[in-house]
Amino acid sequence: MPEAEHKKHIRVYFLASGDISLPIFEKLCSSSRVELVGAGTQIKHTLAPDGSVRTTKTPLLKECQKTGKAIDQLNSVNTEDFHSRLRDLEVDLLVVASFGQLLKPALLAIPPFGCLNIHASLLPKYRGASPIVACLLNGDTKTGVSFMQMEAGLDTGPVYRTCELDILENDTADKLEKRLGELAAANIEQVIEDIVVGGLTPKPQSQEGASYAKKIQKEDGFADWHESAELLANKARAYNPWPSLKIKIPTQSGGYRNVKITSAQALPDCPNGSTPGEILAFGKDGILVACGSGALRILRITPEGRNDMAATAYLLGAPLPSDQPFMKQFSPGD
Repeated sequence: MPEAEHKKHIRVYFLASGDISLPIFEKLCSSSRVELVGAGTQIKHTLAPDGSVRTTKTPLLKECQKTGKAIDQLNSVNTEDFHSRLRDLEVDLLVVASFGQLLKPALLAIPPFGCLNIHASLLPKYRGASPIVACLLNGDTKTGVSFMQMEAGLDTGPVYRTCELDILENDTADKLEKRLGELAAANIEQVIEDIVVGGLTPKPQSQEGASYAKKIQKEDGFADWHESAELLANKARAYNPWPSLKIKIPTQSGGYRNVKITSAQALPDCPNGSTPGEILAFGKDGILVACGSGALRILRITPEGRNDMAATAYLLGAPLPSDQPFMKQFSPGD
């Protein structure tokens, strides 16, 4: 690290993809203390059901195309072409937020003040791909953002600063991500200035309390009624909007309809002898379902092909049959 020196404009390049990056990007664009000399986002390729490869636009790319701001679309940041671009731009600091690509040591060594990663957890808790989902799944009451110096390990680098945030009862993954992005945006200029001008030194992470948040898959959203009601209620929040907590609800025609649970309440007690997935009651209070432990009160759902609605509103148009008292499990083929 070079000695910190005062600079009128700190030259920053921003690498990001996810929704959390949007308020940070906006703050960097409007900053009078930081000069945003460039921004890049990954090119996301997904395999379609017919075997073709589709390109998906990241949230940051969509925002830049909507507002007319320039952005680089990068297949890989670990190329000599991209490294040369950073050198030509005379970048002081590389800032990364929910980017989606691994930065190799050759890239990390280019900016004189290193690479600053904005991670959506209070490190060392929830390193990895899905920290926002993980804190909701575990029923945490507090989370935050960590401003971390990047190194070769996965979110293991020393931390410059952490900022805490209380998790609200109505927080879902998308709502919490937005609030964390706003928290990061409110602090990003000062953190950058403290690093480049003030010589802020990061502190190594403790290994005590370290945990890893795995990447979420589509199949994680298939409800398993043998799980506890508390976990299923947490999943309804954590997996909203994706992959969502999915169930099959019985219809009066004898079939089942695909439904996403968007809000639910865990109750500690369940009648003796109840079977997981058994519909215990339904009406003005929602739909009550037996779980492995406790019971889940389903409050809001999104039926396939329809908008999100209260469970009571759904029941008015589609009463549950009395001869099919069980919810049905999703399977990987659904």
